[in-house]
Amino acid sequence: MRILYLHQYFKTPEEGGAIRSYYLGEAMAKRGHEVVMLTSWNGHYVKKEFIAGMEVHYLPVPYDNSMGFGRRIQAFGQYLWMARQRIDELMPADIVYATSSPLTIGLLALYLRRRYKLPYFFEVRDLWPEAPIQMGAIRNTLLIKSLRALEKQIYQQAEVVVALSPGIWDGIENLHPEAKIHMAPNMADCEFFTPVPKPAALVEQWGLEGRFVISYTGAAGATNHLEYLLAVAYASQQEALPVHFIVAAAGSELERLKREASDLRNLSFLPFGGKEQVREYLAVSDASYTSFGPQPILQTNSPNKLFDALAAGKLCVVNTRGWLQQLVEERQCGFYAPADNPAAFITKLLPYLQEPHLLKQAHVNARNTAETLFSRRAVTGGIIALLEDLA
Repeated sequence: MRILYLHQYFKTPEEGGAIRSYYLGEAMAKRGHEVVMLTSWNGHYVKKEFIAGMEVHYLPVPYDNSMGFGRRIQAFGQYLWMARQRIDELMPADIVYATSSPLTIGLLALYLRRRYKLPYFFEVRDLWPEAPIQMGAIRNTLLIKSLRALEKQIYQQAEVVVALSPGIWDGIENLHPEAKIHMAPNMADCEFFTPVPKPAALVEQWGLEGRFVISYTGAAGATNHLEYLLAVAYASQQEALPVHFIVAAAGSELERLKREASDLRNLSFLPFGGKEQVREYLAVSDASYTSFGPQPILQTNSPNKLFDALAAGKLCVVNTRGWLQQLVEERQCGFYAPADNPAAFITKLLPYLQEPHLLKQAHVNARNTAETLFSRRAVTGGIIALLEDLA
């Protein structure tokens, strides 16, 4: 099949960030399918590259995690306009795979269905517009009504709606009960990330000798609310625990967070990087920290950083309820600590500091969870099987 893959923010492992589309597109290509990716980059011209068996078309639409919501909306519209001008040149195709956010990517899928009678899969990474509504970024009643109508139409017209978490599944089903939904959470790359002894050279380089290391790798935006991480670092410092936090993040809140953390001696900000760098950070870590704000919609997220940590065999700490809390508790590979209660974090962390066998078992459980529930091969294989059923 010739698959037109629509993803505004396609990334490679070298670039860092979310690389789900890289893995899925690569797996499609390895199955013998022709994959054409239409994405964007921060350059000034249109370019085409061949990456991991895919033909990748880049549109010049600047975007950065540090952008405010208004500037992001502008980027969404710019990509939509430029993609619409370009997309007819990429025909013919047999099927469309469109991944959000933004929700506006669905407008391209709807156009291709109407103009070329192409079936499409629509992948939901975040529930839009509910997420920006709860974050307070969208308040206009008419706009909210229009976006919800668009969301429903996209689900109704899709051959399959791919949900990245149980909460996202529920959100789709509530809006369109007849939707054919396939669960495909973010994936654990169990070949790239593996449990390894702490590299002595890196431990020394970053001054982590004798420390229980907790890492955060990922975005530093409003939704992540990393003030929670600073609070538990401060509580750990007050208790004189042998714990050190490393933060390798990028986003609009990073510089402010650095200023607020100036009195923390047990926290280091390290450069944000690609997967190779993330692997190094996880290699020196005993645990990973996943952080989201208090809005209920954020409980539906399927964060890449958690799945990387599972594959690397790390204790996984989450500060949000929902399916992530259920996952780490049922699989005994981590714990949930209420975001606004640093004392609870300390209480739950102490056993792992005092009983090395508990930490070792949590590491084993994390890796087993990655291999049995979230392996890259299983997640991509399930999606590709559905695509091939339509051939």
